[in-house]
Amino acid sequence: MNTQKCNFLILLSVCVFTIFPFLGLTDYNTKGEPREAIVAYSMLENGNWILPRNYGGEIAFKPPFLHWCVAAVSSLAGEVSEYSSRVPSALALVVMALAIYGFYARRKDANLGLLTAFIMLTCFEVHRAAFTCRVDMVLTMFIVLAILQLYRWYERGMKGVPWWAVLFMGCATLTKGPVGIILPCLVAGVFLWIRDGRFWRWVLRFAGIALLACLIPAIWYLLAYAQGKDEFLDLMLEENFGRFLGKMSYESHENPFYYNIYMLLAGYLPWSALLLFSLFVLHYRKWQGGWAEKWHQITAAVRQGDPLCVYSFLTIALIFVFYCIPASKRSVYLLPIYPFIAYFLAVYFRWLWQRGQKAVKVFACFMSVSALLLTVTFFVVKAGLIPDSLFTGKRAVENAAFVHALEEVPLNLINLVLVFLPVAAVVFLFRKWKCCAGGNTFLYACCALLFSVFVALDGVYQPAVLNTKSDIGLTEEVCKWEPEGKIYSYRNFFYSVNFFSGDRMALFEKVLPEEGYVLVKKEYLDEFKQKYGSDYRLETVYTSTRRSCDVRDIIHIVRVVKEEPEAQ
Repeated sequence: MNTQKCNFLILLSVCVFTIFPFLGLTDYNTKGEPREAIVAYSMLENGNWILPRNYGGEIAFKPPFLHWCVAAVSSLAGEVSEYSSRVPSALALVVMALAIYGFYARRKDANLGLLTAFIMLTCFEVHRAAFTCRVDMVLTMFIVLAILQLYRWYERGMKGVPWWAVLFMGCATLTKGPVGIILPCLVAGVFLWIRDGRFWRWVLRFAGIALLACLIPAIWYLLAYAQGKDEFLDLMLEENFGRFLGKMSYESHENPFYYNIYMLLAGYLPWSALLLFSLFVLHYRKWQGGWAEKWHQITAAVRQGDPLCVYSFLTIALIFVFYCIPASKRSVYLLPIYPFIAYFLAVYFRWLWQRGQKAVKVFACFMSVSALLLTVTFFVVKAGLIPDSLFTGKRAVENAAFVHALEEVPLNLINLVLVFLPVAAVVFLFRKWKCCAGGNTFLYACCALLFSVFVALDGVYQPAVLNTKSDIGLTEEVCKWEPEGKIYSYRNFFYSVNFFSGDRMALFEKVLPEEGYVLVKKEYLDEFKQKYGSDYRLETVYTSTRRSCDVRDIIHIVRVVKEEPEAQ
C-alpha cells in the first residue's frame, strides 16, 4: 500500500473514532440546534418536504438541504435525536477533511496533506461546528468542494463545464443561500483574471456557471414560494440581503470590522498559539524599499507564483474580506477558509521543526501542561474540593451546577480511559521528543495530543457540564402542567422546549387562546401582566431556578384563563 492510501485510511479512522462515538452525548443547550432539528421533525411528521411549518406556523429561516439530511438520517434511526441531527455536520467534516487531504497530497506530498487535515480537524471552530446541528459545516463542505473542483477545472485547461463544481454550488445554495455560489465563483474568477488579465472574459464565463448552479435551487425556491407566497419571499430577502446590508428585523450578530480578526485567532486555537510563539524566535530582516515597491513584489508573486499557493491564498483573502463587509458577522462564517489556512500552517510548522526552532517545543510543553492540568482539575472537582461559595454573581447557580455535574461523573472503565487518554498522549509526545523524531513525526504527536484532549472533552467533560444548561428540565416541568395540548410563549421562541415537547408550542400573542400555559422570561413578566391582566386571570405556577438556554433568562410558567365578559 502506497503512502497516500495509507494516510487516507489513517485519516478516515481518526475521523470516525474521534467524532461519531460522542455526537449524541450532549443535549441541545443552545437555541440554534433544536431550531434546525424541529424542521426535520416537521418534515417527517407532516410529510411537507418543501416548506414545513413548526411552532404554530413558523417557516424555516434557511433552505432545506440540511433538514433533508437530518430527516433522512433520522428516518433510519427511528426518530430525530441529538445524535441523528448532528450526523450530517459530522459527515460533512469527514468528507471535507478527506477532500483537502487528497487535494494537497496529490499536488504536494502525502505527509503534508495529512498534516494539513490534522491541523484543520484539531482547531476549535471546525471541531465545534462538526458537533452541532447547524447549516454551517454542511455549507462549508460544499463551498470548499466547489473551490477545489474549480481548481481542477483550471488544471484541465478550463475545458467544458465544471459540472461537479456546479452541483456543489447548487447544494450549497440549497443549504444557506446564494453565498454558496458567490464565494467559489469569486475565488476562481479572481484567480483566473490575475493569471491572464482578461477580466470580462471571466466575468461572463462565471456568470454562466453561476446561472447553471442556480437551476437546482430555483426549483425549490419556486415550489416554496408557491406555498409561502410573500411571507416566504420576505424571509428569504431578509436572510440573504438584509443580513448582508445590516437591515435585519431581529438581532443579527452585528460586530465591527476587526471582529473577524480576533475570532479567527480564537477559532484556530490551539494552533494560533503556536503561530504566536513562533513570532518570537524568527530572525527578521530590516525593511527595505517603499510601500510601492513591496506592493509590486507582492503582485508579481501572486501573478507568477506557484498556482496552488496563489489559489489557496486568494481563497483565504477574498472570503475573509467578503465577510468583513456586512454588519452581521459570526465566527462560523469564516469556516470555508480554515482548510486553506491549515495548509499554510502545515507548511510553516514543518519548516519551523526542520530548522530546529524552539517554538514547536514550547507549544508542545504548553499543550502538555494544559492537558495534565485538565486531568488534575477533574479529580480535584471530583473530590469535592471546590465549594459553592467560590461562585458569586448572577451566574453563581449555573457555575455551581457545572461543578456538581462533574462531581457526579461515574468513574467507569470507559470514562477512566477517556480521562487518562491525554496523559497517555503526553507520554507518547515526550517519547518522540526524546527520540528526536524527524520529519513530521513530532508534529503528528502534537496532533495526537490535541485529538486526545478533544476526545476527553467530548466524551466526559462537555456532556456533564453542558447538559446542565439544557432546557429538558423546563420542558418536563411545563409538560406536567400541560401534558398534551398546546404550550405558549410570549415574545420569545423556546426552540428547545418546542423540540423536546414534540412541536407543541405557539406564540401566545398570535393565538390568544381561551386558556393554557405560557412561558414568559423574567424581563417580560410585568409587561405581560400589564398587557393581558385585564382580559385573563394570570397565575404564575412555576419559576425556574436558572436561566433558559434559549432566552438566557429566568423563566416563569404562567397559567392563563380568559375572563368572561360581564353581563350587560
